Amino acid sequence: MFDNLTNRLSGVIKTLRGQARLTEANIQDALREVRMALLEADVALPVVKDFIAHVKERAQGQEVLASLTPGQAVIGIVHQEMARLMGGQNAALNFTTLPPAVILMAGLQGAGKTTTSAKLAKYLREQMKKKVLLASCDVYRPAAMEQLRALAQQIETDYFSAEAGQSPEQIALAARDYADKHFHDVLIIDTAGRLAIDEAMMAEIQRLHEVLKPIETLFVVDAMQGQDAVNTAKAFSEALPLTGVVLTKLDGDARGGAALSVRQVTGKPIKFAGVGEKVGGLEAFHPERMASRILGMGDVLSLIEEAHRGVDQEEAVKLAKKMKSGKSFDLEDFKAQLQQMKKMGGVAALMDKLPAQMGQAAAGMADDKSINRIEGIINSMTPGERRNPALLKASRKRRIAAGAGVQVQEVNRLLNQFEQTQKMMKMVAKGGMAKMMRGMKGMLPGM
Repeated sequence: MFDNLTNRLSGVIKTLRGQARLTEANIQDALREVRMALLEADVALPVVKDFIAHVKERAQGQEVLASLTPGQAVIGIVHQEMARLMGGQNAALNFTTLPPAVILMAGLQGAGKTTTSAKLAKYLREQMKKKVLLASCDVYRPAAMEQLRALAQQIETDYFSAEAGQSPEQIALAARDYADKHFHDVLIIDTAGRLAIDEAMMAEIQRLHEVLKPIETLFVVDAMQGQDAVNTAKAFSEALPLTGVVLTKLDGDARGGAALSVRQVTGKPIKFAGVGEKVGGLEAFHPERMASRILGMGDVLSLIEEAHRGVDQEEAVKLAKKMKSGKSFDLEDFKAQLQQMKKMGGVAALMDKLPAQMGQAAAGMADDKSINRIEGIINSMTPGERRNPALLKASRKRRIAAGAGVQVQEVNRLLNQFEQTQKMMKMVAKGGMAKMMRGMKGMLPGM
């Protein structure tokens, strides 16, 4: 996500940090680079002009001139203005209505409305403890209703089945009536999309809005469309009283221009960001955190929240007690930690939230494929070998490599990684997190 933009802006930040004092000339040079980086990232031209004007005005003001570290003060301004561009702060969903609170999903075909409807249902059920009902009003796309039914079954959420021959408005009203009678807190309505904006599509969704009177009307837009995403968002915001935007496929867009433009163009907040195909891949959109990620500073807060949701608390307590009692961290524990990482979305999801320098260093250590390979190697060991890796001599290594379908070098690499992790765990047990971070400096170059 935002790879190209992050790399360009990281270079600008590095140059600014190296300036002993800032002049109008070097601020101008830095802002020229920022402008080019934003335009390359497919950010709308009016948005770029507004952003640069705000940064320039503040960068030449007293708050920077009076700063002991003017370069860092400018970086702070760029961060604040980027967060402002995307809405300033997280905009939560509005539930101040008698249940069921109706959420209407709008957008073009292929933007990911159906998957996002299921992701949102899972998010509301798990994060906000809401009883959710899913319903589809897409009577045109083959198997659209079946897709949402299958997703609802997968996330163990109620689904409203429409009768054959019903119109979208009839389905919507029947779904709301069902949600009301069965005490659902939230009703999420998935609507039909088209390959392009047309009058029939807009008229239909306007009628749905009129009969349902939703508390939230969310526009789902594919972040990979760049400027097209912004133009589509503008057309929908003119036709419907949108309350927010959901950006999908954000992990697949190295440019990220849509995220920086859509808020400014529509005037509506980005409420969620969809990442990956899995039904758990939906994040509340925090502009200030996203600005940090774009500038290569990482998003540690989101990483901590993700860890809190994804980590098995019982397993974590069990491991902590084991380490405290003096027992060593073994390969079974190592495998359990890898499985926890997979629950949190895998290595790619974690690296995206780490500061750029640390993320690049850590990304070299493992990826999702190598994690699966490591699991395969550990599974090829006997319980005794997992508990006591010292037993693993040449002949055993050859047997394990053959069982896992890898070279012996891969087994040796795993054992080296395990030894490094074991040392870190010993540091945590003896001296806490600060000592562990000092120890990691040797393992992760650039930290």
